[in-house]
Amino acid sequence: MRIVFMGTPDFAVESLKVLVENNYQVVGVITMPDKPAGRGHKIQFSPVKQYALDKGLKILQPEKLKDDNFLEDLRQLQADLQVVVAFRMLPEVVWNMPRYGTFNLHASLLPQYRGAAPINYAIINGEKETGATTFFLTHEIDTGEIILQEKIAISETDTAGTVHDKLMVMGAGMVRRTIDLLIDGKTDAIDQQQFIYSDTVLKSAPKIFKETCEVNATESVENIYNFVRGLSPYPTARIDVELPNVTENIQLKVFETHKEITSHNLPLGTTVTDSKTYLKVAVSNGFIHLESIQAPGKKRMTTSEFLRGLR
Repeated sequence: MRIVFMGTPDFAVESLKVLVENNYQVVGVITMPDKPAGRGHKIQFSPVKQYALDKGLKILQPEKLKDDNFLEDLRQLQADLQVVVAFRMLPEVVWNMPRYGTFNLHASLLPQYRGAAPINYAIINGEKETGATTFFLTHEIDTGEIILQEKIAISETDTAGTVHDKLMVMGAGMVRRTIDLLIDGKTDAIDQQQFIYSDTVLKSAPKIFKETCEVNATESVENIYNFVRGLSPYPTARIDVELPNVTENIQLKVFETHKEITSHNLPLGTTVTDSKTYLKVAVSNGFIHLESIQAPGKKRMTTSEFLRGLR
């Protein structure tokens, strides 16, 4: 079976790696165009492109997925199947091209958490489990028939980073098994409507922007703790703090916190610190302790390291 693989970030590399190392016939790799990054604005390859280059795979990097030249190049690959892992929304002319169609690996238990940031929102919402799904692409995003689905537990200390890594490895195995089912003609895809009951509340996972990352001190300790975990290590929660001997508030990136549930009479958002070892913020039902943080222009550090630097 001739396979075209589509993906861009590290999450996708693991799936491509499994296919290459197990001798599946990957005839082409589609990834995002190169872009400048960092202070020097040097051209940076996507993780998928870098892996494909190392393995000598044919690479296409279209600016527009409906471009005639790209579509002709894609046809020339004569793919039987297209596999999508963390790429972008495809037009029908692309996903409908191979005879076996196109399937996607999505990092949630569809139909829950359709959208761009399923791992983040599962943790932000305090879910105890999540998972991954392979499904056929169709017109509406993340709505196609489900092929395989697997679950994992989310622990109290998991972050978006740790769950990402677990799903990345698990998902790569699912991609391989999905292809094997298609090769063997044993695919029994299920309409997502069969997972939606009268009392089902569908939760979405829209793209996260910088303003999405602001900590809201009116929320509970538990909600803020989950919010920070769900955005750690990237794109990272942000919180404004007022510090002794510092004239203006500082906005910190927050990677780790711990919870203190207690009653208090402080205005919400008040910063409390001994200037040596701890830094906490008053929220609706207690305090959220900032443990691992990053100040503007600085590297990530512990709160005690940060406070020592201020002194």
